[in-house]
Amino acid sequence: MEAHNAEVGYDRGPPDPAYKVLVLITMALSAMLYSLTITMVNVALPQLQGALGATQEQIAWVVTLNVVATAVVTPLSGTLVAILGQRRLLIWCVVGFTASTMACAAANSLESLLFFRVLQGALGAPLVPMSQAIILQTWPREEHAKANGFMGMSVVIGPAIAPSLGGYLAEEYDWRWVFLMMLPLGVATLFGVLRWIRDGGRRADFRFDFAGFTLFSISIISLQLILDRGEQNDWFDSTLIISLAVLMVMSFYMFVINNCFNEQPFINPRLFANQNYVIGLIMVFVYGSLNFTPLVLLPPLLQNLKGYPDGLIGIVLAMRGVGMVVGFMVAAVMGRLDPRVGLVIGMVCVGASGWAMSLYDLNIGMWDLSWPSVLQGFGCGVMWVPLSIVTFATLPSNMLPDGSSLFHLLRNMGTSLFVAFNVFLLVRTSKIRYSEMVETISPFSERLGYGEVRGIGAIDWISSLGRLASEAVRQSTMIGYNNCFYLYALTCFATLPILAFVTTKKRITT
Repeated sequence: MEAHNAEVGYDRGPPDPAYKVLVLITMALSAMLYSLTITMVNVALPQLQGALGATQEQIAWVVTLNVVATAVVTPLSGTLVAILGQRRLLIWCVVGFTASTMACAAANSLESLLFFRVLQGALGAPLVPMSQAIILQTWPREEHAKANGFMGMSVVIGPAIAPSLGGYLAEEYDWRWVFLMMLPLGVATLFGVLRWIRDGGRRADFRFDFAGFTLFSISIISLQLILDRGEQNDWFDSTLIISLAVLMVMSFYMFVINNCFNEQPFINPRLFANQNYVIGLIMVFVYGSLNFTPLVLLPPLLQNLKGYPDGLIGIVLAMRGVGMVVGFMVAAVMGRLDPRVGLVIGMVCVGASGWAMSLYDLNIGMWDLSWPSVLQGFGCGVMWVPLSIVTFATLPSNMLPDGSSLFHLLRNMGTSLFVAFNVFLLVRTSKIRYSEMVETISPFSERLGYGEVRGIGAIDWISSLGRLASEAVRQSTMIGYNNCFYLYALTCFATLPILAFVTTKKRITT
């Protein structure tokens, strides 16, 4: 077994401190290179729609296809390491991702932009799981909290600051700058990989499970398309969505059967024999659900219901980033404590922020918007480091690439699933509340005689119907957002009992 570890590059002795720091910085840049693209392009969609002459449904594929490509390739990262080795894989991914990003900036048609967005998602998908696996291999276990704290800031804060940064560039310059700004980061990452990343992870006896990969990819693509297009197609009232659901279930069933009878399956079933790792997968699925949902819900709430300009919305989102930075710093200091302490503190903070947001109304002020965002960012920052430690603490070192790939796939899937469900909840509950409100609006309603209810001025039933309908829409939509944040808080608190099953055994090194 020692010979095997030496072959794959996992056992080289303790590296010197300077080398560890340089690897950490390089891998943090690599993770940030991809994580910035998750949310940055979203703010430029209106400009893209006008510049490329696309409809709203067509331009949505710019995001959808990128997410689908990422979901397909992310679990393939461990396999690619076994075939190419970690250094060669990183070089190919960084070069390919940067080149495809520049091609996106130069695109002059929707078709070419969609093609390069698929390449961007596929080539960028291995960057985050590979970065985390290399950091865990390079840094000793007792320093994983410090390393994961720095790494986590690049993974999580990137998408948090991307909307405000992308919005500024698109507004001040052009949508192409949303892509062009990543060129210096890509060049710096490539230099670091060429200079400091060692080879390892390659296996001469590896056999690729093509059938397993194909079946798993079909199921993941079907699920992503259901989540991304479900609301537009009215979910299971659509033949397309029903067909995708059937295809997803059948392909996943065949994938499980193939996995059980294959000597080298696409996803190693031994991963699921590790209790901490399974709990970590559950927790990171919830983490992915909680981390990005406010970034999706808050901007339209503030813009459509409160009339906030983009700059002010960016400040509210930046408050969350401030909380994350503080949270990661605190998590690094708490590294020697039981990781369950950080997980509980983080979960409670995030749940409390969601509960505070569920009490929002149309008279909410800037302070009431800011402090829950700071608390939420703090909770997410504190939680990420112990979550990574718990997940990989007892996982054998030679299983880290496969384990990290599945770990980040579940994080992305949690985000997609929870965001889609929240959009569904927002739309449906808003419609229900609106129908209930308009039933009570009539010339004979005594409540409309109170100024606090009807607003300033008397109600003229001929000229004021539009104003009443508009106010009913605003109020019912606000209730829909309240329901989403209420679900957000309940999901967080309901996850706390799972932490009782976490163990603190040390990782196996063979």
